Amino acid sequence: MSGAPTARASDRVRIIEERLLSDDWYILKKTTFEYRCRDGRWQRQSRETYDRGNGAVLLLFNVDRATVVLTRQFRFPAYVNGCPDGLLIEACAGLLDARIRQLVSVAKRRRKRDLWCAHRADT
Repeated sequence: MSGAPTARASDRVRIIEERLLSDDWYILKKTTFEYRCRDGRWQRQSRETYDRGNGAVLLLFNVDRATVVLTRQFRFPAYVNGCPDGLLIEACAGLLDARIRQLVSVAKRRRKRDLWCAHRADT
């Protein structure tokens, strides 16, 4: 690896076209862009992006047992792709919405919802 500076993404990507494919549950777009390769050539590519907004994850660690706490959640895509019960093992996570901008607030809300933990006041 050389000591040459790395180009910022904004210097390497030129958006050509963005097309809205769906605005139903979340936003699905198809974007055509040009990407500058290491050798300086511009390469045209296209990608579909599914924008669900920003999220947060909370990985609960039990110090006494040296284990993490995970949850099982039904996921429809897993079900339709062959997982018999559609349940996946996951860390406690969720979307940040307009009302809840801070990670701590989201973590507390998701902890209660996903893991049915008893809510305790922080000290």
